[in-house]
Amino acid sequence: MISEAEGRLVADAFLQASRQSNEPELEIDWDKVRVKEGILIAPYNSAQFLASRNYEYQLLDCWPILVDLVTGKARFGELEERSFWKKS
Repeated sequence: MISEAEGRLVADAFLQASRQSNEPELEIDWDKVRVKEGILIAPYNSAQFLASRNYEYQLLDCWPILVDLVTGKARFGELEERSFWKKS
C-alpha cells in the first residue's frame, strides 16, 4: 500500500513517461486530485491551460490518471469508467 503523497508521485511519473515528444507540456491539476475507494484520481491537461485556465489551450479527451493505492500501479482512466472518476 502507498500513501496519497506517494500516489501523486506515481501519477506524475506516469504522465511524464507517457508524454510523446510532439505533445505540449503536460501537468497534473493538483487542486483537483482526490481519492475515491482507494484510487487516486489525477486529472491533467496542458501546462499552458492549467496556468491560464484559457480554454484556447485546453486539451480534450484527457482521461484522468488512476493510481491504485493498494498496488501502486497507474493507468489512464477509460471512457467506460467515467461514472467512477467524474466528480459527483
